[in-house]
Amino acid sequence: MKTFLKSTEVLSYKGSKLNQKSIFFILFSLFYSLFSTAQEQDSTKVNQLDNVLVSAVRVTTKTPVSFSNMDKKEIKYRNLGQDIPILMNYLPSVVTTSDAGNGMGYTGIRVRGSDATRVNVTINGIPYNDAESQGTFWVNMPDFASSVESLQLQRGVGTSTNGSGAFGASLNMLTDNYASKANGEISSSYGTFNSNKNTVKFSTGLLNDHFELAGRLSTMKSDGYVDRASSDLKSYFLQGTYVGKTTLIKALVFGGTQKTYQSWNGIDAEKLNDDRQYNSAGEYTDEAGKTRYYDNETDNYNQDHYQLHWSESFSDKWSTNLAFHYTKGKGYYENYKQDADMADYGLLPVDAVNTTDLVRQKWLDNDFYGTTFSAKYKDQKLDVILGGGWNKYEGDHFGKVIWARYASQSELGDHYYDDFSTKTDGNIFVKANYQIMDKLSFYGDLQYRNVNYTANSWETGVVDDTFDFFNPKAGLNFEINQKSTLYFSYARANREPNRTDYEGGNVKPEKLNDFELGWRFNSEKFQLTTNLYYMGYKDQLILTGTLDDVGNPIRSNTDKSYRLGFEADATIKLSDKFIIRPNFTLSSNKNVDLDVEGQNYGTTNIAYSPSVIAGNIIVFSPIQDLHISLLQKYVGEQYMNNIELPSAKLADYFVNDLNVSFEIKPKSVFKSITITGLVNNILDKKYVSNGAMWDIYPYYYPQAGINLLAGLTLKF
Repeated sequence: MKTFLKSTEVLSYKGSKLNQKSIFFILFSLFYSLFSTAQEQDSTKVNQLDNVLVSAVRVTTKTPVSFSNMDKKEIKYRNLGQDIPILMNYLPSVVTTSDAGNGMGYTGIRVRGSDATRVNVTINGIPYNDAESQGTFWVNMPDFASSVESLQLQRGVGTSTNGSGAFGASLNMLTDNYASKANGEISSSYGTFNSNKNTVKFSTGLLNDHFELAGRLSTMKSDGYVDRASSDLKSYFLQGTYVGKTTLIKALVFGGTQKTYQSWNGIDAEKLNDDRQYNSAGEYTDEAGKTRYYDNETDNYNQDHYQLHWSESFSDKWSTNLAFHYTKGKGYYENYKQDADMADYGLLPVDAVNTTDLVRQKWLDNDFYGTTFSAKYKDQKLDVILGGGWNKYEGDHFGKVIWARYASQSELGDHYYDDFSTKTDGNIFVKANYQIMDKLSFYGDLQYRNVNYTANSWETGVVDDTFDFFNPKAGLNFEINQKSTLYFSYARANREPNRTDYEGGNVKPEKLNDFELGWRFNSEKFQLTTNLYYMGYKDQLILTGTLDDVGNPIRSNTDKSYRLGFEADATIKLSDKFIIRPNFTLSSNKNVDLDVEGQNYGTTNIAYSPSVIAGNIIVFSPIQDLHISLLQKYVGEQYMNNIELPSAKLADYFVNDLNVSFEIKPKSVFKSITITGLVNNILDKKYVSNGAMWDIYPYYYPQAGINLLAGLTLKF
């Protein structure tokens, strides 16, 4: 939540907000009414009904889009507490990082050099990106991977989806399918830095062949690799399902709460050499001149999600999905501020004293709600989806001083700033695959999106912007033979600025033309996908490498820029026991005639965009239920700003992880017992995955050396 909370001037809010209990009652009532009117079906159940929830935003090999899939089986081998971005680290064109250094707490992801604010994320087709900052904060949903059935990462613009536009990639996740039979699961893991995860899951199975109740409770804790970068995380997931022959109704409630000691400051070059685990957050000097650390320099946030889905398959050709959602988020981060100007906090001088030590909290209290819908028609030659959604965000931002050495005229509970922001986002799209002839198909996709954003603070200024975006996409898919396919696509995308962008002033929306040319080869023992892309930007909001006072990346428009790259990933089955899954990306990411404060720097590299990214997974299964995997990742050197300062160059790195999973299937009590081990960075590489620039001075986010996690899962 650090991206959202900003010092702002007072803004009165005259509207009314939806009450959390009211939303839950509305969703429950609607679910009940649908349930009570649903016609009785026979006992034939098709789990594919679940896929309707994401069919409007997912693609197949028939679609001319570059993508990767991960299913539950692949996720479970490494699901020992690390966040979803870390689990996705070995996909093509992906770079991940962790503030705490060990993959728990705050984590981040970049795809093709684009940061998380430019990666569209949906859960069951519902937007997850924060509407105002456009970021994704996985720390607010700890252990969500334990409730993910599958995920798909579409690189580039991808297909039309709900929420913010995809400028680097789109990630859509499908939560757990319903289960036909009752089951339960208990899993625990423990590892380096006192990292631990405990999860309990259950499902009633289909009662009377129609109803299922399933859920999960999780707790996670870690001290972190970086000093005091601790995290205390809790989450839950509960879903009720009604399933008929052609009907699927799901009501989901899930969320989490987190308390994380701040570790987003980074360290300078000297500390990187002398004390890699140093953390300046919370550091201050007391009245006696002694260096101390404030023990509650923490980020605290709670987020609850409510979703109601109704999917209907009317025939072999027609299906629909209607969803309603509501998200409630509330929390704050707390800082010790030394020698703060009293005037900045609405405090009057005390005698001749106009500065004071104080402890402040910056709060966010927000509501996000709306609906998504889709209708699908499919026959032998034509596959058409009409979909869209409407969503509204309402966010209160305010600050409190909870302690001050010189409290002046302040009262407990006073706010030293208040502001309110709203954002509405509506879109409608139609996409179609048409089989022109036996081997050639055409893909078309048209989306209209309307966005309105209003805010009022001394940082953003008075904002009342409306954007109308038209995003066309088209492509061809040509089957050379049963094993080999060529595809080509063009996509247009537009994006609005986020809250932090407005703080920089004179901000413009950005535009992208994305061209993709790919080849897919699929045989029994060898699968290969290659993809050549050119992404040409107008007014791209590029990372400058600098951060604001609370660690948010600052971006600015650059007139012209592009990303040109080649991606390849393969699965090679050497034998029944050996599988190799390599991938690599070679790219050129350039600003054209870069202008910074009136100075032209010519053509330069775009910040945080390595020209080489490679991954590899070697899987050895000597027996059926034993899997040993060596996971390798290489990220080339990259600049942390756009003017290519030598001090801004981040060194390349190559890391290796070892993952072992062994499943035992006893004849009684438990269905299975799985023992899992993960040794991260087995060669103890000292590396840095992220950094920032304070003027000309680099700051780094070092990652942990060799560390391990071990887990035990009991299924019954």
